[in-house]
Amino acid sequence: MASRNRWIKTAGQGIVMMCLVLGLVAFVGNNKSIVLTIDGQASIVQTFGGTVGDVLANSNVVVTENDQVTPSLTATVEDGSAIQITKATAIDVVLNGADTVVHTTGSTVGDVVNELGVADSSAISADLETRLTTLSSELEISTPKNVTLTVDGSTATHTSTEKSVQDLFDEADIVLGEEDRVSVPVTSSLVEGLGLKITRVDSDHRETVTESITFTTDKVDDDTLDLGEQRITRAGVDGERTKIYTAMLIDGREQDRELLSDKVTLEPVTELIAIGTREPEPEPEPEPEPESESERDAAPAPASEPEPAGSSGPAPAGGAWQALAQCESGGNWSINTGNGYYGGLQFSAPSWLGAGGGKYAPLPHLASPADQIATAEVLKQNGGWGHWPSCSAKLGLG
Repeated sequence: MASRNRWIKTAGQGIVMMCLVLGLVAFVGNNKSIVLTIDGQASIVQTFGGTVGDVLANSNVVVTENDQVTPSLTATVEDGSAIQITKATAIDVVLNGADTVVHTTGSTVGDVVNELGVADSSAISADLETRLTTLSSELEISTPKNVTLTVDGSTATHTSTEKSVQDLFDEADIVLGEEDRVSVPVTSSLVEGLGLKITRVDSDHRETVTESITFTTDKVDDDTLDLGEQRITRAGVDGERTKIYTAMLIDGREQDRELLSDKVTLEPVTELIAIGTREPEPEPEPEPEPESESERDAAPAPASEPEPAGSSGPAPAGGAWQALAQCESGGNWSINTGNGYYGGLQFSAPSWLGAGGGKYAPLPHLASPADQIATAEVLKQNGGWGHWPSCSAKLGLG
C-alpha cells in the first residue's frame, strides 16, 4: 500500500514536470523578437503578439490615424519581423488666408506641399527644403488664382498668388484715389474666379474753357478822305473769356457740371474805320484866250453881273479894277475854277484873308464885286499893282 502511494506520488510529479517542460517549450516557441523603428529610432522588443497591433499594444506604443505604420496594424508578425512607425507632425498652415492644421509624416516643407497637392507656382513662406522641426512660425501658402479685374475702361484676367485684394492692387501697380470705389473690400481674400471692379471717382474735377470775344467796329467820319473812301485806322483784336467749370467724373464721364467763374481775361480792341466825307473839287474851267488889243477895243463893254446875295453894293462899271477883272477872270466875279484863285481879281485865299476880306466872306468869289475891289485896294497899298503882274502889265497899270 505504501509502495503504491509512492508510485502515484512519483507519477504525479512526473506529469507536473512534463507540463512545465511542455509549457516552457510552448512559451519559447511563441515568443518573438521584433525590430521596432519609431521616427528613425530602432529597438528590439520581445512579444507573443500575433499582429502588429498586438506588438504595439504590448509595447505601450500609441499611434494615431495620422501616423504611418508599416506594415498595417492587422498584419501578422513573425519572429524577426520589422515594424516601422513614422509619427505625424501637426503643422499650422495658412492656406489662401485660411488657418488650418496639417498632420504630416513628411520632414520638410516640400513634403507638406506635396501632400496638399498645391500648384508648384504657389507662393510659400519658407523654402521647400526647410525641415519642419525648424519652423518657428506658421507656414503660409498662397495658390495661384485667376481674378478678373475691370479698371480704367478695360477688363483683364490676372493670375496672382497674393493673399488679399489690396495685395493684388499693389502687385499690379494700381493706385486707388481717395474717392475711388471697389466692388469688394480691399481686405478681402483673393479666391479663384473673383471679379473685381474699380470705379474711378473725382467729385471736384475742374475744367477751364477759353472762348473768343469778337471785336466790334466803329466808323468815324474823316474829311481828309474823299467821299466813299474808307481806311482802317486801328485794327480790331478779338478778346478772350475764361470759364471754369466743376463737375463729378465717374470713370471719366462727366456728371452735374456747374459754372464756377466767368471772367473776361482779355478785353477786345474795337476796330476803327475812317469814312471819307470830302467832296471832290470841280474840274477847273479853261482859261479864256487873251484878247488882242484891237479885239478888246472893239468888244462892247461887259454887262455888269448881278450881285451875290449879301453884297454891299454894285460892281463899278469900267475903271481899272473892271479892266483888271476882265483880264484876270473874264470879268466873272464869282468864279472858282479850283486852281487856288477865286473871284474876279483872282485872290488866293491867304491874300484875301490877309487883306481883311474875311470880314466880307470866307473866300473872294463869295463876296460882291464891290467887296472884292475894296479888299483889292487894301492889298494894293502893300505891293501895288504887282499883285497882278501879268494883267497890270498888259493894261499899263503901274
